[in-house]
Amino acid sequence: MDFTYTKEQEMIRQLAKEFSEDVIKPRAIDIDKHATFPLDIFQEMGRLGLMGIPISEDYGGSSGDTISYALAVEEIGKVCGSTGLSYAAAVSLGASPIQMFGTEEQKEEFLVPLARGKALGSFGLTEPNAGSDAGGTQTTAELSGNEYILNGEKCFITNASYADTIIVTAVTGKTAQGRSIISAILVPTDTAGVTITSNYDKMGVRGSDTAEIVLNNVRVPQTNLLGDPQAGFKQFLSTLDGGRISIGALGVGIAQASLDKALQYAKERKQFGKSLSSFQAIQFKLADMAMEVELARTMVHKAAWLKDEGKPFSKESAYAKLFATETAVRSADEAIQIHGGYGYMREYEVERYLRDAKLLVIGEGTSEIQRLVIARQLGC
Repeated sequence: MDFTYTKEQEMIRQLAKEFSEDVIKPRAIDIDKHATFPLDIFQEMGRLGLMGIPISEDYGGSSGDTISYALAVEEIGKVCGSTGLSYAAAVSLGASPIQMFGTEEQKEEFLVPLARGKALGSFGLTEPNAGSDAGGTQTTAELSGNEYILNGEKCFITNASYADTIIVTAVTGKTAQGRSIISAILVPTDTAGVTITSNYDKMGVRGSDTAEIVLNNVRVPQTNLLGDPQAGFKQFLSTLDGGRISIGALGVGIAQASLDKALQYAKERKQFGKSLSSFQAIQFKLADMAMEVELARTMVHKAAWLKDEGKPFSKESAYAKLFATETAVRSADEAIQIHGGYGYMREYEVERYLRDAKLLVIGEGTSEIQRLVIARQLGC
């Protein structure tokens, strides 16, 4: 397995890096401070082709591989966790399931606008009583004639306020054993009975839209069912496996940003007549941060490579998500410690890295769930 970037991968990484540095970075502090969703930035990313990197050219994408996409997420997340999170959710959760499980008609109608950046994707899974316990979904979709009627509530849904269509998980029936059959259904947000509110006041990733969705007798055509109605649960588990790679990449981006800031500050800051970086205690912190960032990146790329090769990657995506996101939290915390009192101040940005990183060990499957996934893959 060779992790030397191909010419195409390096081109995508450089494109994402330049765009992030030139366009996103100057606005990152304001995006966080004012909790402003940067819709215009996403529109520009669409024009550059960043929104469709792993989507087939047949549907408006670039037919790029997962490593290329992970590199883009890392570069965006390095300058703005909010933008990185919404980007990862739009591609991995909003668009990829349609590519994997959609009909040709669904791909033409729903996937093409997402890949071209003309629309933003969203995935409605979490409910007030069904977070880690996704099997406890209570939203229902009852078939009536040639329509599904949906009722229920979703919470903490990324990008929902700006999405044209949301992939909603809902109970569509019961198995012979009495277990819920959970299916995925494409729900246009302008459908009667859909109410979306975004009133959360969040600790971090404040510029990433997070919304509550209420579905009250929402009617959509039966043709909006995504994939196999009997395999909806397996489908969204597969979707989450891929999504964990992108969240791992986002964790790497935040961790790298923390390391970069800490290293720069340690070299510039003078204490006792010497730079901070000359003290062994600080050197050890920086060395540990650098090692963990590189290990996290390697794990993310291994999971991405396995996915691209069509090999099993559930365990490796859990490794990547778990280690990279916990690395992001540790690195941001150490960056604040190295900065001392200045690290506590908004203008130095490292405090934002910690607030943003904390969401990553909760969303897309908590660290505890990742450990459970890994243990089950080990046969425990």
